[in-house]
Amino acid sequence: MADILIVDDERDIRELISDILEDEGYTTRLAGTSDEAVAQVKAELPALMILDIWLKDSAMDGIDILKMVKREHPEVPVVIISGHGNIEIAVAAIKQGAYDFIEKPFNIDQLMVVIGRAMETSRLRRENVELKRKDQGPVEMVGRSTAFKTLKSNLDKVMRSNGRVMLTGPAGAGKELAARIIHGGSDRARSPFVVVNSAAVEPDRMEEVLFGRETAERGVEPGLLEEAHGGVLYFDEVADMPLGTQSKILRVLVEQSFTRVGGADKINVDVRVISSTTRDLAAEIEAKRFREELYHRLNVVPIPVPPLADRREDIPELAGYFIRIFNANQGLPLRDITDEAKAMLQSMTWPGNVRQLKNVIERVLILGDGTGPIEAGELNEVETGSGDGDGVVLPAALATLPLREAREAFEREYLLTQINRFGGNISRTANFVGMERSALHRKLKSLGVVTGTKSGARVAYVAEEGEE
Repeated sequence: MADILIVDDERDIRELISDILEDEGYTTRLAGTSDEAVAQVKAELPALMILDIWLKDSAMDGIDILKMVKREHPEVPVVIISGHGNIEIAVAAIKQGAYDFIEKPFNIDQLMVVIGRAMETSRLRRENVELKRKDQGPVEMVGRSTAFKTLKSNLDKVMRSNGRVMLTGPAGAGKELAARIIHGGSDRARSPFVVVNSAAVEPDRMEEVLFGRETAERGVEPGLLEEAHGGVLYFDEVADMPLGTQSKILRVLVEQSFTRVGGADKINVDVRVISSTTRDLAAEIEAKRFREELYHRLNVVPIPVPPLADRREDIPELAGYFIRIFNANQGLPLRDITDEAKAMLQSMTWPGNVRQLKNVIERVLILGDGTGPIEAGELNEVETGSGDGDGVVLPAALATLPLREAREAFEREYLLTQINRFGGNISRTANFVGMERSALHRKLKSLGVVTGTKSGARVAYVAEEGEE
């Protein structure tokens, strides 16, 4: 069973408690002074501490040791015992984070009940942290496009460092997944990954959420910074953080310490910070909505996360991956996808990026009426809400043009979509559309379509005036 550290200046007391606990199956360690107690904690973190308030011939008393342990190891429950117990001492101990207070001479049954509850609370807290880590499902990135390979290479490079990373890209592109990939491949992988959803927290509560608070009624309530100690703190949509909090986070990054709301003690933390944003932070700085100093502290290693439009080659593989995940987690049908359906997925617009693709696949699996391959008609039905998948709706912009201009606009958009679907590969595009490669090149030139590298991927786009 778990290891318990007993700290008491009276040898008979600490040995009596030790004998009782060992009879119950616990392992124990003993300390008679504050120096011994600190050395024991540093040597190996106990599962629980039983701590006497008054320690003779010691540099620190029990409250001082309690403060130190709760500051550096808030997850360790501490039960305070004292032969000079009164309400003031008990309140002081609870305010500093003690799990409970027991007055000497104590009742053995009472002591065992308190220890049992403290150990159970500690176990549940650890399990909750583990469940939070596992709740996101497998930390895996899927793809083979050039844009994906560039992203994966950048993530691999920063995994082993402790540098702060800024992930940029549109909503739904996979920025949090990228952050979890960094965490999972780092030396901090077994420590917490704590998410701060900057947009979801009320501005006037942000500091309590991050730094925790201390009150006479509720004692110490650790914040997300303390929960992330030793691991990674991920600021999702960091641009939504209130300006007042930004200045305090800047100080935490510089000093690696902070003070709880309502508290006075400095709390030391060791966290790696990863941030993400969908906004242009340079514009936010110009508009005085984001602190430039904080930007430079967070933007040590900038990594762009490409939109799904820049990695259309990956769409069939991503769709198959989501089908397997939904089958394993929800029992939805394990279905293949026809080539026509894959082509349709690759030609669709995806403003919601990978998240939107995942939602579409889930809807198809839930609403679909079979276990055979997913057909293009099913995708059309899910997206339009109609069972008639044979008609083509002419865009209003084309309907107002003369035939020649409408045909040219259609051909341009069609070929842009197909080239980007095949990752900028002209040969594969020519084969799919049924044209000779040379004929396709001539057609692209007449339509003003060129290919180039953007965000690490080969993409097609309409040339600007004077561009070849």
